[in-house]
Amino acid sequence: MNLYHMLAARAEEDRPIRVGLIGAGKFGTMYLAQVRTTTGVHLAGLADLDLGAVQSRLEAAGWEPERWDAQSMNDALKRGTTFITDNADQVIDCTELDVIIEATGVPHAGIRHCRRAIAAGHHVVMVTVEADVVAGPLLAREAEKEGVIYSLAWGDQPALVAEHVDWARTCGFDVVAAGKGTRYHPDYHALTPDTVWDVLQQYLKIADPESINIKMFNSFLDGSKSGIEMTAVCNATGLVPQSSGLGFPPCSRFELADTCKPALDGGSLSRYGTTEVVSSLNRNGESVPHHLAMGTFVVIDADSDYARQCFQEYHMLPDRSGRYAALYRPTHMIGMELGISVASTVLRKEATGRPKGFYSDVAAVAKRPLVKGETLDGEGGFCVWGKQLPAADSMARNALPLGLAANIRLRRDVGAGDLLTFDDVEVDDADEALRARQDMVKQFHPAAPELVKLEPKQAA
Repeated sequence: MNLYHMLAARAEEDRPIRVGLIGAGKFGTMYLAQVRTTTGVHLAGLADLDLGAVQSRLEAAGWEPERWDAQSMNDALKRGTTFITDNADQVIDCTELDVIIEATGVPHAGIRHCRRAIAAGHHVVMVTVEADVVAGPLLAREAEKEGVIYSLAWGDQPALVAEHVDWARTCGFDVVAAGKGTRYHPDYHALTPDTVWDVLQQYLKIADPESINIKMFNSFLDGSKSGIEMTAVCNATGLVPQSSGLGFPPCSRFELADTCKPALDGGSLSRYGTTEVVSSLNRNGESVPHHLAMGTFVVIDADSDYARQCFQEYHMLPDRSGRYAALYRPTHMIGMELGISVASTVLRKEATGRPKGFYSDVAAVAKRPLVKGETLDGEGGFCVWGKQLPAADSMARNALPLGLAANIRLRRDVGAGDLLTFDDVEVDDADEALRARQDMVKQFHPAAPELVKLEPKQAA
């Protein structure tokens, strides 16, 4: 690892990486806390629709008032300060920037900002994974054509899981499963912004519900964020979702290899070479000891008795048979680790995870009976949650992607638990995100993945 030495060289040459950040929510604020102390990086521009919140978050992240201003990008570049604005285009259109971080969390905004940044010649670090699962493969291809990098965000779980997969394959292992931990219970699929607070209070110490984005927190619990993130992993690695989506089996970090292996070998998976999210709660609501709620993992396969022996000798958390073994990371620090993506894209011209194909999708499922004429409110809201599906299944069912299930009216009634389709909604053909999605489907129609074995091989 020599990124820091490369950053130090840029600082010595008075040629720091110049960064533009779009969105100052939780992820963005965590990046703000670290970029101010990172050698060789200059946050030249910061855009958010709420400038009052931006200033309070800068202060909370340790920034002195003299380090930012609202004059102009040119002044900020000359003085080494940070220009703050409520107009993202003012940041993106600055040709002297090296990389744009898109962290709005809004798929439509993410797609638009990304394309504008690519056209301006900037690398893009896509924090808004909701945009990535709508059209990420297309955006990555467009970036490549323009000679810039499109990257998933290091510190967020999809990029970390993708690195687990890359590590395993580079070491010659087959990947059986990869994924993350979360807090899950089947009842959580029906959670809404009005009902999620009581669940949050069970494990988070938050005094004021107004201090958080309640829809975002709800999306983590109702299953949507897990479907989104594992879809990003599949499309970046070639892993394929299970036919019924994520199972969320309760599992401790020490049981990963026994749980996340094919059912034919005593595990919970419906296929080999897939994604899974393990729950920190048992189905009776009790906490799983030594759970992995904030972590990531990969399960690998041994193809020889010698490899099995090494799994045991080096405490690789093997399953009972000794054939499968797990490696895990106990936590992730989202924006506080984002500097790895910034440095890697600019200095190495290497993404920290990049969608390569359309292997997985995340479809909208009704939380309750929905009525013709209702307007859907998207991820983490009152109407739908997001379910991971193989892309081929999603296409065959004409499924409505979760990322397009906001501010769109229903054409007919939909039953609770039903998967929504494009036929259920009034589609605006001029919508940029919809058109990007359609272009992505045309260019990356579901096909048999080339990067993963879909059936267990026989161990020697």
